[in-house]
This record gives sequence, structure tokens and C-alpha cells, in this order.
Amino acid sequence: MPLIIPQELPAYQALEGENIFVMHRARAMSQDIRPLRILLVNLMPTKIATETQLARLLANSPLQVELSLVHMGSHSSTHVPPSHLQTFYRTFDEVKSQRFDGMIVTGAPVETLAFEQVDYWPELCRVFEFSKTNVYSSLHVCWGAQAGLFYHYGIPKYSLDKKLFGVFPHTAVKKQSPLFRGFDDVFYAPHSRHTGINREDILNHPKLFLLCESDQAGPYIISAKHGRQIFVTGHSEYDPLTLHTEYMRDLNKGLKIKMPVNYYPDDDPSKEPLVTWRGHSNLLFLNWLNYYVYQETPYDIGEIRETLDSQDKHL
Repeated sequence: MPLIIPQELPAYQALEGENIFVMHRARAMSQDIRPLRILLVNLMPTKIATETQLARLLANSPLQVELSLVHMGSHSSTHVPPSHLQTFYRTFDEVKSQRFDGMIVTGAPVETLAFEQVDYWPELCRVFEFSKTNVYSSLHVCWGAQAGLFYHYGIPKYSLDKKLFGVFPHTAVKKQSPLFRGFDDVFYAPHSRHTGINREDILNHPKLFLLCESDQAGPYIISAKHGRQIFVTGHSEYDPLTLHTEYMRDLNKGLKIKMPVNYYPDDDPSKEPLVTWRGHSNLLFLNWLNYYVYQETPYDIGEIRETLDSQDKHL
């Protein structure tokens, strides 16, 4: 089944050119199938690149997925044409009365700031609160994961001695989790951040489960009960050249940045990076969609709140 996105969205042409099955809304309406409604809260300045990366992963599924895009109305985006936001995005206020099967909150380049210093923090808190009653399962990525852990569970973030930058090996702590169906014993994922979370903070919290970690990168995937909230501290959605682009950008700014780990063959930036995370990235999003959204959310999306209330009574 395809991903349903506007035909004019740049991601539509990009994915169609990669022979990935995408469908515009008019064609989807002719099918007697209820698509999964996924809300993408895109906090990245490079919104077009990020929406394309995540759309690619959501499209790699036998499930029909309808993607809705949201940006922070309280923040002025300077790296995306205003016409793109006006055409394809909505603000939270425009969707707050709706219900969604799933939600993805992206990372953001604001990790060195305290959460409360981020200009759109109050609006993002409203999104997090909305997800408790109007979204069945939420997937948080990188800074979005740190922000979600802090808001929902009071888990702080910590500054790292140096930027965690590269592609690192990971192992599942709870191999029986449906998120890891089809995973190898060791798998890779990119990270690019200056802050992290403390493993002990997760283990000591009664409502959180550490599902996966890395000796070098620390906790990678954390879940709340029932998979209602899943937090991924890395960037499994990254394209092959995303880390390269970030590395060149920082070098050109004269910043002190080390070469991304386990990325370039022979640690030679002139060589094309080796992609070692694509397969498990696709599996991660496929398993989330299947086991935590499709298999659990009610067919009548209007019943999501009632289903969540019933679960909360048994926590």
C-alpha cells in the first residue's frame, strides 16, 4: 500500500523517481480502505529534506498511510520557502481538534539550549499534551526524543564532552520487543548531537523501558508502556549524505568538528560514505507502523480517546 501525500509536495516526485509507491489524495479516496493517519511534527530547519526522509520510510510498508505535516506557528522558519509552508503545512492550532493513529516528532538543532529557552517550547508542550488523548502512538526522534522524555517523564538531558557524530553499533536490550522483529543482533544507526540522556535515569523510571542501547552512543530506543510513546535518540532516517553535509557545513564554518565515526571508507571524506543503517531503519519504521499503530489503533479513529482511556485504567 502507498503513502498518501499531496502530488505537489517535493517528496512525491523524489519518491516516485525512486520507484516508491506514493499516492495522491484523489486516488486514495477511490479506495475503500481507511489509511493510517500520521501527523509529522517537523521541527527541523531543513524541512523538505526531513519530510522526504521520513516519507520514504513510511512508504516502505504494505499499509496505506496518510501523512499530515505540522510546523510550529510560534517559530519563524528561515530555511524553507514560505510558499512551501503555506501550501503543505498546518500549525498545531489547525489540527488540534483532530485525531491521529500515529505522530512523529523530529529532531531540532536547539539541543544546547535549555528546553524552556526554545522559542516554541510552550507550543510543543501543547503538542505533547494533545498526543496523550488524540494520538495512539508517538515516535520521537533525537532532540524530539529528549524533549518528549523531559516533558512526559522529567528525564533531563546532559551536555556531552564532544559531539556524538557518526554511525554506531547497537544491540537490543529487550529482543522480544516487536520493534526489533527481523533485526540482526548488532545493527547500526547514525547519531549527530551534543547532548544525551543518562541510562540510569531511564532504568530507574517505573514507566519507561530501555529497549536498545549502544556502548558508544548510550540509550538509543526507550518506550513507555503499550508503546504509546517511543523515543529514538539517533537519526535512523538520515540519507546517505546527511552526515557528510553536516560535516562539510561545520568545517566551512571553521568549527572544531571531528570526522563522523564509521562513515567514510578508510576515513577518507573524498570517498562515498558506506550506508550500513538503511535496512534496520526501514524495519524500525515498518515495525512501529505495524505493531504499535496498525495492530492497536481502532478502525474508527473517533474511538482513539476511548481506547486510550481504557488502557490508562489498567496502568
